[in-house]
Amino acid sequence: MVIELTPSFEVIDPRFRELALPHVHVEKLYTGCRWAEGPAWFAAGRYLVWSDIPNDRMLRWDETDGSVSVFRQPARNTNGHTVDLEGRLVSCEHRGRCISRTEHDGSRTVLASHFEGKRLNSPNDVVVKSDGSVWFTDPSYGIDSDYEGDASPNEQGAQRVYRVDPAAGALTAVADDFVQPNGLAFSPDESLLYIADTGATHVKDGPHHVRKFRVDDNGRLTGGEVFATCPVGVYDGFRVDVRGNLWLSAGDGVHCHASDGALLGKVLIPETVSNVCFGGAKRNRLFICGTTSLYAVYLNTRGAGR
Repeated sequence: MVIELTPSFEVIDPRFRELALPHVHVEKLYTGCRWAEGPAWFAAGRYLVWSDIPNDRMLRWDETDGSVSVFRQPARNTNGHTVDLEGRLVSCEHRGRCISRTEHDGSRTVLASHFEGKRLNSPNDVVVKSDGSVWFTDPSYGIDSDYEGDASPNEQGAQRVYRVDPAAGALTAVADDFVQPNGLAFSPDESLLYIADTGATHVKDGPHHVRKFRVDDNGRLTGGEVFATCPVGVYDGFRVDVRGNLWLSAGDGVHCHASDGALLGKVLIPETVSNVCFGGAKRNRLFICGTTSLYAVYLNTRGAGR
């Protein structure tokens, strides 16, 4: 006898039943944002930090008691976040037009703000590889208007993907053929880098897909074929689990794609989803930023480690 999943899940491929759990529902942990984004899990403190970009603040959800507090305000209209190899917060700043790192003593270090002498656009999402290199996307969303940053000229004249060298700190453009590069994540063995293009927000019939690149030992990318196209809205931020599945934010929830590209199923959310991350003691809890709210759901898989 197969126990049916709750209405929180939509099964498209039978393999999805191995990843979802019966009797489990999506939980709403907080509401009151204007555009929730960039969740990052801090295991040592058992808390989650995420952005509320238009309200220019970062919020903190505490797993120990479920409380939510303001982590930082003003926050330079930060968007995506990640945690580096030393447990420090790495942030994409729209208003700062940079990638910054919060040190253990609370001070701020700018990791990248200019490329070829010109200011970056508005860094959007960021990941740290196991060698310490920092990879991020730089679309124009934060300079397009005053809603999520400061309306400003596009000095770069392009929207690229960049890599910060872990030793020298040098900034290199690793991809420049995107309309609006957005979320990005490595495969579990870091041989592949997946990058979303949400160019449909700016170009009629523009891209709303994820591309797959191969990564060599020197940080160069090859390939770039389309991995999956979003049927509802755009694929924005996402994470990869230990089995190589992608958990992608979309207009109707979170879409789960297998490493072969097949859409396995969905976690249904009543708001447009912007980004996700794995957390909790076993990294089997998916935290979901959905427009005004923070959600979470337990899964039968774990987030990929470095």
